[in-house]
Amino acid sequence: MLKAVLDTNLFISALLTAKGNPAKILNRWKAGSFDLVISLPILKEIKRVILYPKIRKRLNWTDVEINEFLLGLAQFGFMVSGESKIDVIKDDPTDNKYLACALEGNADYIVTGDQHLLKVGEYRGTKIISPKEFLEILKKA
Repeated sequence: MLKAVLDTNLFISALLTAKGNPAKILNRWKAGSFDLVISLPILKEIKRVILYPKIRKRLNWTDVEINEFLLGLAQFGFMVSGESKIDVIKDDPTDNKYLACALEGNADYIVTGDQHLLKVGEYRGTKIISPKEFLEILKKA
């Protein structure tokens, strides 16, 4: 089974727009097409972004709904600590949490639209690809 780390923007895009590649990827995960690798630092970032007033207003979720969503990711994803100290991405050091998660979870892919991550291309055997590329891979799997 393929293992993938999804970046925060992918989750947010999927929640805000039911159509589009991010939503398709989340639906494929829910259908069991791949294993989601996730870490506490990524969950914290997802929560922080969901709580932005503009995002929260569009989602119209209660605190309970937000916490249930995050709990579902933690329960049904493959949780890792995300505490590995990695210093590869100098332009945006906060992106290193995705590399740490992928390394700890032995992920095959990091799926992102973030240019800092995409520039890396591959990290210790984990390919860093766009949502569109990941969907193509899932179609062939």
